[in-house]
Amino acid sequence: MQKRYLFALFSFIIIFLLSGCGQEPLESKDIAQRKESITQKSIPGGNEETQSMKEKKAAPADLSNLKVHFIDVGQGDSTLLQFSDDGEDFTILIDAGNWTGDEVIQYLKLQHVSQIDIAVGTHPDADHIGQLDQVINTFNVGEIWLSGNTNPSQTFQRLLKAIDSKAVDYYEPRMGDQFEVGPLKIDVLYPKTISEHDNEESISLKLTYGDVSFILTGDATTDDELKMLQSGIDMKADILKLGHHGSSTSTHPTFLREVNPSVAIYSAGLNNTYGHPHEEVVNLVQNSKIQLYGTDVHGTVMVETDGKDYKILTKKDGTITPSSSGNTPKDEAKVEHAPIVGHCIDVNSASIEQIQEIIHIGAARAQDLIKLRPFTSVDDLVRIKGIGPARIADIKSQGLACLGG
Repeated sequence: MQKRYLFALFSFIIIFLLSGCGQEPLESKDIAQRKESITQKSIPGGNEETQSMKEKKAAPADLSNLKVHFIDVGQGDSTLLQFSDDGEDFTILIDAGNWTGDEVIQYLKLQHVSQIDIAVGTHPDADHIGQLDQVINTFNVGEIWLSGNTNPSQTFQRLLKAIDSKAVDYYEPRMGDQFEVGPLKIDVLYPKTISEHDNEESISLKLTYGDVSFILTGDATTDDELKMLQSGIDMKADILKLGHHGSSTSTHPTFLREVNPSVAIYSAGLNNTYGHPHEEVVNLVQNSKIQLYGTDVHGTVMVETDGKDYKILTKKDGTITPSSSGNTPKDEAKVEHAPIVGHCIDVNSASIEQIQEIIHIGAARAQDLIKLRPFTSVDDLVRIKGIGPARIADIKSQGLACLGG
């Protein structure tokens, strides 16, 4: 389908994946890119209810409504943008929920999506790219953006297979990139470079539609937020998607002050095992007189704007308080490999995706854990680099890690 906007067009090959060499762990350059052409600008550096309306100043002419859906995908992340320009429809998807479900696919179908112009995987964690392979295999995806960081998980491998199979154009956005998708302006805030630090190097974007702007930062940390502030990019925004599901690893007070949003939104599962959103973040946002919405209590949250005014629609009413940190049993019917003993994760047999559900265990530590198995106790996890007594205490408090009988 011919579009009236300018995109970065990249083709790529996937090295070693699905080759005769077998299924080896993916290295950082498993995707080799061949640059064809790019045109971009560069800059320095149950019932929905209306919840709020904010008046804006300047009046962009003749913009259709932009709908930004912060989809309720439980303990995961997915954001859908829909708008049209001069009779032409545009759809952008940022992240696609957890690998254990198909909520994103079903939601897109309910919204009558048939084509996705850009699909973004902010970073390769399974709760962000979880259903992207299904998205690519179900819908006509024009282009996919990934950070360039990799992950040996089956979820990431499935995504690469889908990209290769469907020959989807591929691009790795970097700080300072600027694109126009019809009337929507996209500024890439992060990362500037990558070094296999998945969360920290999440693709972070500022989206501007007329006079209304959004910032989404994936799971970027407070240190990375401060680096964004040094980019020279205007960081003011009306709506901020809180980083890392409202975790205290994100939302630095200086960053929040500089963005100066009127609305903050986070995506988290109800009574999730991580305690998201964390109390200090909730207090920081609410004490800053910023309206706060979360998918755990409000369900799907939608912002609708004509580029001048905006309104917030929620699936249900809810009052946000810091989540409890009690265990939430997994939906065992959706578990891929089912190495779960009772309602805990057996560190001696769980898949790499499941291991990353344990607090302090990211992609790199999950690989180390698998290499070091078997373990004789949860305390024995101290053998993993970076896991000390304090983190062992956190792991025990979370209550997910266990050893099978």
